[in-house]
Amino acid sequence: MNDWRETTLGDEIELAYGKSLPAHAREVGQFGVFGSNGLVGAHIEACVKGPGIVIGRKGSVGAVTYSTDAFWPIDTTYFVINKGGHDWRFLFHLLRHIDLTGLNSHSAVPGLNREDVYSISAKLPLRDEQKNIASVLDCVENSIRIERAALENAQELKRAAMRELFTRGLRGEPQKDTEIGPVPESWDVVPLGSLGKIGNGSTPKKTVAAYWSGGTFPWLTSAKVYDREIEVADQFVTDVALAECHLPRIQPGAVLMAITGQGKTLGHCAVLRIEASISQHIAYLQTNTERAEPGFIRGFLETQYEHLRQVASGGGSTKGALTCAFLKSLPVPLPPTLDEQREIVTVLDALDRKIGLHQQKRAVLEELFQSLLHKLMTGEIRVADLDLSALSPASTQLEEATA
Repeated sequence: MNDWRETTLGDEIELAYGKSLPAHAREVGQFGVFGSNGLVGAHIEACVKGPGIVIGRKGSVGAVTYSTDAFWPIDTTYFVINKGGHDWRFLFHLLRHIDLTGLNSHSAVPGLNREDVYSISAKLPLRDEQKNIASVLDCVENSIRIERAALENAQELKRAAMRELFTRGLRGEPQKDTEIGPVPESWDVVPLGSLGKIGNGSTPKKTVAAYWSGGTFPWLTSAKVYDREIEVADQFVTDVALAECHLPRIQPGAVLMAITGQGKTLGHCAVLRIEASISQHIAYLQTNTERAEPGFIRGFLETQYEHLRQVASGGGSTKGALTCAFLKSLPVPLPPTLDEQREIVTVLDALDRKIGLHQQKRAVLEELFQSLLHKLMTGEIRVADLDLSALSPASTQLEEATA
């Protein structure tokens, strides 16, 4: 880092106030209008030449946004004047690394004080190294965007496949109209409660040590439904809790559903692969596996997610919930054979594996970006020291960007 120099942000940049442009005064055009939380619209005029950087002054304090073209930052923002002639993309990543969101003034009207920003110390490399650093980070972020788009496509493919699978099946037979819409002629529509016992659990008092201390029996909260295939537990209760709190001993093959909550959890489902008990926020279907394949039931319930949430929020309640009585009467389609159900599950499982792969790739790339952002901005590593082959599939782009 011998060629890096110590400075302060105030010596390198100036933060200028954005200019008011209310929504009613905008005429849709080619120039982006930026608020404290990013792009908020478009206008026929710009008041700042691009490229440029916008920083949230009020509202999303310290949020950093980049504009390639000329733009209009509104009066809840600052825009950056690049006094030091630095590479714009490097400057953008530097400000993100510094994390200005922690500089909220906490006054009666919270906001970002320019002097607080100006006082921040920084070490800056020469402009060529700035460009190389920015290129590496941009390429990794581009790979993240590509992976995010691939994930969204895979999720949409699954949604489309589920619409077809649960209305047409896989065997090309004619359809019939039912209370839930068209299904293959040989399928039945039955109440969910006819496919096994439905119930829910409870939460032993946390203050009673005899219920929790030394517990070995798995006990699940509604957060576990995101696993979709539940094979491990995070919490365990004792035999005393099982007996005194009337906790159900749910067997593998049950379908679990989150039945309460104001967030996105309500309506999510999972298949239980271990013996476990559950909280009162989860309902279970102890599936009769001679009639129904658990993965098939879970797959259909996934198609009902929005409907289930609408039912839960009915009556204007601020705390949505589904009841076991409702779930028992919920109509579900049922192919006549387990083999046909399993064929559909096989298709859905393949799509889930594809989705999972993209989720894993995105997570790895996001972790890589954060690591590189810190290490490159602090000079802990240099671009020349990177083994770019380890960054596949972005390695080719990175090598070209830093050649």
